Amino acid sequence: MRGQNDSSVAEFILLGFSNYPELQRQMFGAFLVIYLVTLTGNALIMSVILLDRSLHIPMYLFLQNLSVVETGFSTTVMPEMLVVLTSEKATISFGGCFAQMYFILLFGGTECFLLGAMAYDRFAAICHPLSYPVIMNKRVFMTLVTCSWLSGTMMTTLQTTWVFSFPYCGSNKINHISCETPAVLELACTDIFFFEIYAFTGTVLIILTPFVLILLSYIRILFSILKMPSTTGRQKAFSTCASHLTSVTLFYGTASMTYLQPKSKYSPDTKKLMSLAYSLLTPLLNPLIYSLRNKEIKRAVVKLWERKVALHTT
Repeated sequence: MRGQNDSSVAEFILLGFSNYPELQRQMFGAFLVIYLVTLTGNALIMSVILLDRSLHIPMYLFLQNLSVVETGFSTTVMPEMLVVLTSEKATISFGGCFAQMYFILLFGGTECFLLGAMAYDRFAAICHPLSYPVIMNKRVFMTLVTCSWLSGTMMTTLQTTWVFSFPYCGSNKINHISCETPAVLELACTDIFFFEIYAFTGTVLIILTPFVLILLSYIRILFSILKMPSTTGRQKAFSTCASHLTSVTLFYGTASMTYLQPKSKYSPDTKKLMSLAYSLLTPLLNPLIYSLRNKEIKRAVVKLWERKVALHTT
């Protein structure tokens, strides 16, 4: 980014929720609690899966990767947002804005692919239980995880580099909670028509395509559930699938509305709320939905706690 990209803008100002000064203190307290709960929940999942060898199977290793993504996503957005809520003028350097956008896109893009891979894993486990060990062997699992991270990295590097190649020579006030692509692009003093075409195409490939595959997987899962002879088994499977689809829809729905049209007609406040949905709520809900309701995870937590107590009492 030579010479701040030949731009007169050396830093940006994040406005956040500055038009609601009377609510910022309450927002700070609520967001701080959510951030700490998110970190605790995801750290617990990562630690339990790492320490309990019985959980070293694809389903839980996918969850571990998802927790890494959610922790990274929250840590990229939340600390800066908390600073914005407590500052009269929250500035972020040109390079800092680049870095924040890079990691938002990296973790967001990787999560899109990971959720798709996890849906395929559930489809294979429920619809083809006898051949599941063959379908989802270690090589297939590693391929899916590696491709998720590599795809997220390549998409992120291209998009972030392209966004910061534009000149920013006017206002430096970003009317958003973070350096997300659409909010930063509103300050670009050049035509971004070709980037908008890329953004539309990229959103379809990265967000909508995995989402459609997830829906198709769950439709097949639903038909398999309906064939289950046990009413209890059907209810449990329905509950799990409904929770997963709620989280997935929240993440993909708000993200696609944000990135499908970088210069959309949504109001700034609406854009901020949509951003909060996938940067604040999804990392908080996913540990609860995917793991902490899971009997195996809870059993492993209890076992590790009992082991810790036993070590302290001996």
